[in-house]
Amino acid sequence: MDPKELLPHREPFLLVDELLSIEPGVRATGRWTLTGDEWFFPGHFPGRPTLPGVLMIESLAQVGAAAVLKDDRYTGKLPLFGGVERARFRRQVVPGDVLELELEVTQLSARAGKGSGRATVDGQLACQADLLFVIVDAG
Repeated sequence: MDPKELLPHREPFLLVDELLSIEPGVRATGRWTLTGDEWFFPGHFPGRPTLPGVLMIESLAQVGAAAVLKDDRYTGKLPLFGGVERARFRRQVVPGDVLELELEVTQLSARAGKGSGRATVDGQLACQADLLFVIVDAG
């Protein structure tokens, strides 16, 4: 699924190329292929382009937002970051890598939730984190 059909994010801050699977309110998976042409690589770092860890976290959050927004209970809503816990970065992600993203929603109510995410490259763990979010009206 094209993430633009579900997520409010747009270039240059849409950090998911494809949503692969969605169980509404439960989990979602996605993919982000890093070409090397992304806006942040020239400055992070010159001569050694590396995906910033905070953008890996944001890509996981966007996949998690898809799981929430696909649930009919959250039509007209927007999940926003409430916090990040236990974030760990295990490998560098560089141009040419394909980041496989998965987020499982572990708690969900009318106003907030929590999810556990993992990002991998070629089966190797690149990042994991627990994400907290609040749910607000989109308008």
